[in-house]
Amino acid sequence: MQRLKVNMLTLIVFVAACTPSSKPPVATVTPGPPVKETEASHVLLVINKASPDSTDIGAYYRLKRDVPKENVVFVDCATTDNIPYADFVKKIEEPVRQAQRSSRQRIDYIVLTKGVPIRLDNDGGWAVDAFLATMNMSVKPIEGPNEDQIKRAINPYFEKSEPFQSSKFGGLFLVTRLDGPTAGDAKKLVDNALAAQPEKGPFYFDQAGNRKTEGYKVLNDALKIASEGLRERGFQSALEATDAFVVPNDRLMGYMSWGSNDSRFDQDSYRKLKFKPGAIAETFVSTSARTFDKVSGGQSLVTYLIEQGVTGIKGYVSEPYTFALARPEILFDRYTKGYNLAESFSMASLVIKWKDIVIGDPLCRPYKP
Repeated sequence: MQRLKVNMLTLIVFVAACTPSSKPPVATVTPGPPVKETEASHVLLVINKASPDSTDIGAYYRLKRDVPKENVVFVDCATTDNIPYADFVKKIEEPVRQAQRSSRQRIDYIVLTKGVPIRLDNDGGWAVDAFLATMNMSVKPIEGPNEDQIKRAINPYFEKSEPFQSSKFGGLFLVTRLDGPTAGDAKKLVDNALAAQPEKGPFYFDQAGNRKTEGYKVLNDALKIASEGLRERGFQSALEATDAFVVPNDRLMGYMSWGSNDSRFDQDSYRKLKFKPGAIAETFVSTSARTFDKVSGGQSLVTYLIEQGVTGIKGYVSEPYTFALARPEILFDRYTKGYNLAESFSMASLVIKWKDIVIGDPLCRPYKP
């Protein structure tokens, strides 16, 4: 339950002294000063004491965004990608929940830092971020691509067009993380967010020739809808509709493709993508956030694009199925209409308590009206 804000600097209780025998005045009661309300005052920053990278990144973000010290919560857990569910509850969820409930400000966003585990139990498990997002909600996690399970975990903020407040959407929190192959990469996400400008583009969407049938077609077509929607509003946007995997030479403000799921995917070309500060991206790749370490082989990773300068990107810690992938026509529409990074990715995502991870500073908002 959200606590009431402290609106008075001091609370002084007077007892009148009518006669010389009256009792002395009651002592002054002075609560702490109220926390100044800013965008950052609605952020809860989570730092893993066991990780030097986490403490470094957390200190950097707090300084750059002026996050109140009361909004920093320290956890002490393993720094591995996977964490047993019981350890997650005791060492991460419980201290984070306690910090949120004791905060004197409304908490809407939770920011995790490199060194906080990304996945529950095993390599096929759920995202830690997704469980923290729903820690105050009675939502059962999805266990597979079953219609009834999907319905029970529909994101209450999906397709909305209004600013986010946790209390308005069932106690949901928007969780992002500052992560990457190195602490420097994670801190660059913050720098890019602060340097972001309301650029007209370019935005680039790449359809895949092998994704034009069955359930894939809906997402392939959505790339075209997203690009056309941006162009109609005066943005520079291009659609690659051939079977080729083509990478533009321009620094991009937005990007979406099928990554290594494109039958024509070319790793060398992919590693040449470049981005402007504030750029966001999504790739329709099942395990794109399976790790943030430098690894070779397997499906394409979001770490590649983080290294190449993207400011925000969504990924998946294990197989999410197509229903969980961010809808491009919503993501880029909301972002360019002035919603922040966390709001835009959430409004574009159908489900909660699943495999999703959003990378970046949640407050990044280059198109602020």
